[in-house]
Amino acid sequence: MQLFDWIVLIVTLLFIVGYGSWKTKGSKNVEDFILGNNETPWYTVGLSVMATQASAITFLSTPGQAYHDGMGFVQFYFGLPIAMIVICVTFIPLYHKFKVYTAYEFLEKRFDLKTRSLAAILFLVQRGLGTGLTIYAPAIILSALLGWNLTLMNVMIGVLVIIYTFSGGTKAVNVTQKQQMFVIMSGMFITFFLILHYLPNDMTFTNAMHIAGANDKMNIVDFSFNPEEKYTFWSGITGGFFLALAYFGTDQSQVGRYLSGRSVKESQMGLIMNGLLKVPMQFFILLTGIMVFVFFQFNPVPLNFNPNNKVIIEKSAYKNEYHTLEKKLDVLSEDKKVINLLYIDQLNQDYDNPILRKELVTLSNKERDLRERAKEIILKADSNSETNDKDYVFFHFILHYLPKGLIGLLLAVILSAAMSSTASGLNALASTTAIDIYKRNLKTQKSDKHYLYATKFFTLFWGIIAILFACIGTLFENLIQLVNIIGSIFYGTVLGIFLIGFYIKRVQSKAVFYSALISQITIFIIFYYTIWVYPSGQEKLGYLWLNFIGAMLTIFLSMIMQLTIFRKQKEIVA
Repeated sequence: MQLFDWIVLIVTLLFIVGYGSWKTKGSKNVEDFILGNNETPWYTVGLSVMATQASAITFLSTPGQAYHDGMGFVQFYFGLPIAMIVICVTFIPLYHKFKVYTAYEFLEKRFDLKTRSLAAILFLVQRGLGTGLTIYAPAIILSALLGWNLTLMNVMIGVLVIIYTFSGGTKAVNVTQKQQMFVIMSGMFITFFLILHYLPNDMTFTNAMHIAGANDKMNIVDFSFNPEEKYTFWSGITGGFFLALAYFGTDQSQVGRYLSGRSVKESQMGLIMNGLLKVPMQFFILLTGIMVFVFFQFNPVPLNFNPNNKVIIEKSAYKNEYHTLEKKLDVLSEDKKVINLLYIDQLNQDYDNPILRKELVTLSNKERDLRERAKEIILKADSNSETNDKDYVFFHFILHYLPKGLIGLLLAVILSAAMSSTASGLNALASTTAIDIYKRNLKTQKSDKHYLYATKFFTLFWGIIAILFACIGTLFENLIQLVNIIGSIFYGTVLGIFLIGFYIKRVQSKAVFYSALISQITIFIIFYYTIWVYPSGQEKLGYLWLNFIGAMLTIFLSMIMQLTIFRKQKEIVA
């Protein structure tokens, strides 16, 4: 980090926070604070929806995911465009018709208070955890790579977000997310083209894709029906569809973005914009990770990207053993560079040499073996070490290979993404707590100003909770997977409740409430015995299927229970 990097970083962040606070200060009432007075144009709705989902985890973890596992993760998003259509046709018109502040308000109008409260509480639990992660994810990476204090990073990110979210509510979130998306995508495009520029002179983008393909990184679509595979076409179209339907249709952090739209049409156009751009955006971020992989075929690469592990090794009795592996990797890297250059030369002559392709695969397998052995040594040195380094790959490239100024810009990208998703989370948590829990269960009538102050108080309250959770969080196998796993555990049940509310008129409150409770407990059990107890990569069920199972189970149990209730009522009448 040079002086210019610090200037770029600080100016960018202060501008976003200052502009958001100044532009949206002085909310007059709770409707203004939560719904932004329904003045948001469609393009702002679309950008805000995209920015809410595109957290710092997206830009830290996704390139690393592609570096290690290839492009297959993009299948996770295949169901998203279909979900956008369903939400536009059904969800948005009904939300606007009932003039709700939150998604869960609809459930009381359709069922009863306890069903509304159950859905709201399930949301608060998973979104509270998720919001803490959106702070923790960039904080732990930045602290490890830059030597910054982790707790201080958590507090700094959280406080910056609280300032403008507390000040302007939904308007502040929407306004700042436009600037944040501009910073995010500018930084990613600049990085992508710089990687292309850094590759050997005679190497084209097509050649780079051939190298990635030779290393099995370009297997984009998997049509297998193996439930143990995390990402397949079928899990994306089904589990991914249900996750997107639940997230964008019932998660207040997203529903709040398009409820602030000027009209039903503006809200729908914003979501369609997200449906059209989201998959290409994720494809591009994954492709950036693939380009980082290609770049490291010609440049030195660490044995483990997490710098904390290097420090642990240097202080341990296994230092020499680890250094031996590093020397082997150096030799292997030189061999890879030579073979890749020969392979490119053959490609330039329009010949895809199968012998060289086979040699590239062999060298990749040897490198993978060295990395696994390195992880074993790291664990021997410290059994509590986090050996998975996917989340550090992209940042290692940023710090070691980007020119001055761009490091500050990419740091601003990551922090902006963290702030945008955290702000949406806090705004949604505060709105849901104030409207669905506090206001609905308050016995006495209070003024609109009272609920405005209550919502602001809950913004501050959840901001502190998120910071505290971030400070005690622990790094998972891959942060972007952790966020999606947390969502998948809860979203299916909540989505099932909403789908019944929208489409199955005969099912009433008692049936749906108890069915949702049974479904959620069942999902906990399924998750524990098919995913939690198994090491990474050996799970018996891809976590995306939890969304499908939770929704279908809730619907099925509700229909069975409602039929039983009807039958008993007929027997009593008879």
